[in-house]
Amino acid sequence: MNYRPMIASDYEAAYQLWEDTPGMNLSAADSREEILRYLERNPGMSQICEYENGTLAGTALCGHDGRRGYMYHVAVSGDSRGKGVGRGLVSRCLDKLLQEGIDKCHLMVIEGNSLGRSFWAGIGWQEREGILLFSRNTLHVTDNVMV
Repeated sequence: MNYRPMIASDYEAAYQLWEDTPGMNLSAADSREEILRYLERNPGMSQICEYENGTLAGTALCGHDGRRGYMYHVAVSGDSRGKGVGRGLVSRCLDKLLQEGIDKCHLMVIEGNSLGRSFWAGIGWQEREGILLFSRNTLHVTDNVMV
């Protein structure tokens, strides 16, 4: 297995993995343009794992806002699960965040994603209670009223 930072040419294989991963929700924010912008804004932070033949085994998008780190789309192919790929990706992302002086990382898991919840709990992450996530599109906003 080879771990390395994710680059633009990894996008197609990564997107296919995300589509094939149960519990992963994709949106317009996962377009090639948006993911490449994320990678450029967070150079060297996002990681992939691939087999010696170049086949993608897993991905982890990682970045920070200067205060807290965030991970998205941590996904491991079905035939690579249980081999430490997810742990390896997460560990590398956390190391990158620590190198940037970021001491805490957050991530979001869809409530019904039992596989994801089990993975994160199993590697020592705590599910937070008492926090609600609010979201809003920034398009077509005038005077705080959606048009």
